[in-house]
Amino acid sequence: MRIASVGHAFFAAAMILLGILGLLKGDFAVMWQPVPDGLPARAVLIYVCALVALATGIGLLFRRTAAIAARVLLVYLLLWLLLLRVPTMLISRTVDFWWAAAKIAAMAAAAWVLYVWFADEKDRRRFGFAASANGLYLARVLYALAMIAFGIAHFVYPEPTASLVPKWLPWHLFWAYFFGWTFVAAGVAMIIGVFARLAAALSALEIGMFTVIVWVPVAAAGGASAFQWDETVISIALTAAAWVVAESYRGKPWLAVNQR
Repeated sequence: MRIASVGHAFFAAAMILLGILGLLKGDFAVMWQPVPDGLPARAVLIYVCALVALATGIGLLFRRTAAIAARVLLVYLLLWLLLLRVPTMLISRTVDFWWAAAKIAAMAAAAWVLYVWFADEKDRRRFGFAASANGLYLARVLYALAMIAFGIAHFVYPEPTASLVPKWLPWHLFWAYFFGWTFVAAGVAMIIGVFARLAAALSALEIGMFTVIVWVPVAAAGGASAFQWDETVISIALTAAAWVVAESYRGKPWLAVNQR
């Protein structure tokens, strides 16, 4: 096996989970939703999505297949983003479509980071830009744009966001706006290279806290709705993706300025 980091193992496990869920449900896992009912070959695509997630998740764990799995997953997620998510964002500019695009973008960013890590000399010759430091920067920008979209969603829907804050915490609306601003600030910091490592780590911590404080207790309590289970799964997957991106800054100063 080839485990480059805890984040790498966590992300691979999240992809395997998404694949298994898709196969068991016989429907798109929350990662791929929403998908138009009239999409050609929709039934076939359900199982393609599940099998790609499962196969690449397993492939990421082994030395001989890690680079191939990361490359396949990256290309697949970017195609999904460009062919399905971006057009729907242009047709309907509601936050629901931003969210759908942002979660794919965050996952694609993590896959890109892993591809840069695992790329060998052959990959660098054939796909030099994607496997280089410039490719790594673009992966971080993609993730940063997703964080900005997440932040904007907090401002567009403050009341529904506040309703997710646990009852034992005070000032629910305050936290909705606060974390909206922190997501936006983290995304901007990563793009311009000011405290980028700290921003990436804090955004990963924020998503992880949301998973642990909000969704895990709901799922553990039993009786969770399909929506709540879906949100728990995607929150776990996004936490894994954020962890991978944060780990891509290893060795960089925490408070570096003008360092992408």
